[in-house]
Amino acid sequence: MKVYINPGHDLEYDSGAVHTATDGTVDLRECDVAAKIGAKVKEYLEAAGCECRLLQSDNLYYDSDHDDRPVAVCADANDWGADVFVSIHCNAANTLAQGTEVECYKRLSDGGALAVFIQRQIVNALGTVDRGVKEMPQLIVLKHTDMPAVLVETAFIDNDDDADLLATRSDELAAAIARGITDYQCSLC
Repeated sequence: MKVYINPGHDLEYDSGAVHTATDGTVDLRECDVAAKIGAKVKEYLEAAGCECRLLQSDNLYYDSDHDDRPVAVCADANDWGADVFVSIHCNAANTLAQGTEVECYKRLSDGGALAVFIQRQIVNALGTVDRGVKEMPQLIVLKHTDMPAVLVETAFIDNDDDADLLATRSDELAAAIARGITDYQCSLC
């Protein structure tokens, strides 16, 4: 199985959501968390025999203002012939919301099935609040990919408890995402 992994946001141009320490400084950036989890997901999946490609960029579908981002993530995944596409993110809201959700283009689809497997693995392994699988057809990485695609909102980075989980249990999150992908792969057999 060919798995395209897209850690959300961009290390240089778009950090995404952040966690702010009590002294007002940023102590955790979404782009860094997503990069760390994405690299581990790739490692786990390659150990399981999957072929993986990883790209973190603000150019999702020819929408970057930066000339040094010539490769569009969705087009690259399509051209590579990925079997599945997984974008990894951290959620943010009001510092109170918590939990995990996985977003797909359409719930009753292969992408929806992939989302269910990943959601189940994360919630069961880490005990996060189960926010469910959600349809989000307007998301660029879901509407411009040709293969089953999901966007994983691992936890709320602006919530202190979830931020602690993101900072200390990223390896477990990565393993759960990888297991969800391989569970999906096995369901096709």
